[in-house]
Amino acid sequence: MKRLRFLFGRGDKLKFLSHLDMMRLWPRLFRRAGIDMIYSEGFNAHPRLAVAAPLAVGWTGEAELMEVWLETPLPAVSILSLLSARLPDHLTLSSGMFVPAEDPSLQSQVRFADYEVELTLDRPVNEIENAVNTLLEMSTLDWSHQRDEETRHYDLRAQIDTISIEKASEKGVSLLMRLKNDPSGSGRPEQVSLALGFKEHPVKIHRSRLVLA
Repeated sequence: MKRLRFLFGRGDKLKFLSHLDMMRLWPRLFRRAGIDMIYSEGFNAHPRLAVAAPLAVGWTGEAELMEVWLETPLPAVSILSLLSARLPDHLTLSSGMFVPAEDPSLQSQVRFADYEVELTLDRPVNEIENAVNTLLEMSTLDWSHQRDEETRHYDLRAQIDTISIEKASEKGVSLLMRLKNDPSGSGRPEQVSLALGFKEHPVKIHRSRLVLA
């Protein structure tokens, strides 16, 4: 049994697939590539695979982390090559390697996530810079938002590591955010945007990196 960890990307054409859809897609791709996956035991057996942090519907990502357990003599580079030949448009593979089976779970190792957040420019850039600095200078920020039928209450400031302006034009501004993403909770770029005074939902949220412990 081998434990393969690899990086993949999800582009615009697949950004509205749910996490469940993605978890159904990968076993099909492995079957088409002729690579045997390890299945769980029990009546309702399922492929052994896990992602580091599910990507929200509507977001894109270029460095998503997944692990699968395989029964194969092939080296990692050959497995990735076979998979790459069968990927749909806007799903990419960049690198992968075998990791020790006894290592902690991938989910437990994630600490931060880096995002590129595109927003409509609704005020002068210097005012946005002031809003960023004001937020980062806060020690706490009591926050709440509605999700489905549940209202979540938490300290939003505790979920923010860094924010910076990457670029700005007459129409929009792009922010770089490093937000907490660990077993205790994860920051949401759209909520940080609201805290900065943006009224409209981000035009695009792209996750560029997951930072492990």
